[in-house]
Amino acid sequence: MLVIVTGAAGRIGSAFVAGAAGAGFDLGFRPTDRDGDGVERLDITDPEACRAACRGVDAVLHLAADPDPNADFRTSVLPVNVVGTYNMVEAALAEGVGRFVVASSAQAVDGHPPDHQVREADAPRPRNDYGAGKAFGEALCSVAGLRGPTTFVSVRIGNYAEQRPGPEATWRDRTAWLSPRDAVQLLGRALTAPLDGVPGGHAVVHGVSDNASKRLSIAATRRLLGYTPVDDAFA
Repeated sequence: MLVIVTGAAGRIGSAFVAGAAGAGFDLGFRPTDRDGDGVERLDITDPEACRAACRGVDAVLHLAADPDPNADFRTSVLPVNVVGTYNMVEAALAEGVGRFVVASSAQAVDGHPPDHQVREADAPRPRNDYGAGKAFGEALCSVAGLRGPTTFVSVRIGNYAEQRPGPEATWRDRTAWLSPRDAVQLLGRALTAPLDGVPGGHAVVHGVSDNASKRLSIAATRRLLGYTPVDDAFA
């Protein structure tokens, strides 16, 4: 199974490419990014380049984005996170790619009340422009899933951090923590789990570890993907 990874030079992308084999996933990678060592150059704002990058691959793991929650909408969120995602989705559809996994964010649902545990079926409710861009990505994949033949998975990634948040961290950061090894498992399962029966060709899953208290529920994610996280921010 050949997977093109956008944003492969970033923290999550590089950890996934490096750790997938050790986690038991038999995947081949075409790592891409706009810059960085050991990756193929890809500008996701160029639709023709996206089409060429998707040619001959089995799946797309789309991580490329401006990750700054305070990113400016006109100069970054719109051209990179919105239009860039649109270009990759259209390229995958045009090339008949079987699976498309996109990095959404907990920011897409951060507007829900803090005492409400967000479920996978809950609608986006962003609090900032970055979250709105991620909510657009989910909506785009929902539309594209109806067009086939590609199956789409939107992963609402929480607080990804290499180190377990300590007691000094905010409650929000601890309840939304996603560890690197749990992230590798989650993305690998999102790429490989059988999802032929997913309604509308699009599923939303949650990316947090098995924290004793969770901002995002992972009950449906466990059932759909067989996700079995092992880390806990409160351990």
